[in-house]
Amino acid sequence: MPLKLHTVICSTRPARIGPVVASWFQEIAAAHGKFDATLVDLKDFDLPVFDEPEHPRLQHYVHEHTKRWSASVSAADAFVFVTPEYNFGPPPALLNALNYLYLEWNYKPAGFVSYGGASGGMRAVQAEKLTLTTLKVVPLTEAVAIPMAWNSLADGKLTVPEAQAKAATGMLDELARWAEALKPLRAK
Repeated sequence: MPLKLHTVICSTRPARIGPVVASWFQEIAAAHGKFDATLVDLKDFDLPVFDEPEHPRLQHYVHEHTKRWSASVSAADAFVFVTPEYNFGPPPALLNALNYLYLEWNYKPAGFVSYGGASGGMRAVQAEKLTLTTLKVVPLTEAVAIPMAWNSLADGKLTVPEAQAKAATGMLDELARWAEALKPLRAK
């Protein structure tokens, strides 16, 4: 049974390019062969600022949006966060989504496809890693950074240098290794 990879579109803004970047990566993930790869869009969950009455560790969720988000995160063995950089940091929608849950994240690896200005979103990734380690997620060193991503868009498609596709494949190889290695810790 292949590992389940969720590629999470982290921006929820109306004028976002995240879905185009995520589609580019999703094609690589689907062809990789070691994952059952699924696109997950945070926008589809419509999570308000964290509104559960109890701590996420208890998993006593009262809101339907939290229950749907919990089921999605629980189903994955690994994640790739397709993340922009806002003011040198993560998108608020992602931090909010991370904070909604706790146990569902534990013992899963995460990779990053980041985009933004000159830094390619790498500052956001560094900040996201801090939160992820608190959730017992293993953030990988291997990543894909796409600087000035909007310059690589044409006709609804992303065209980037071959080196970024190779970086994506290398990241997927590592994600598979870590997801397999962490499997015993995810077993209930």
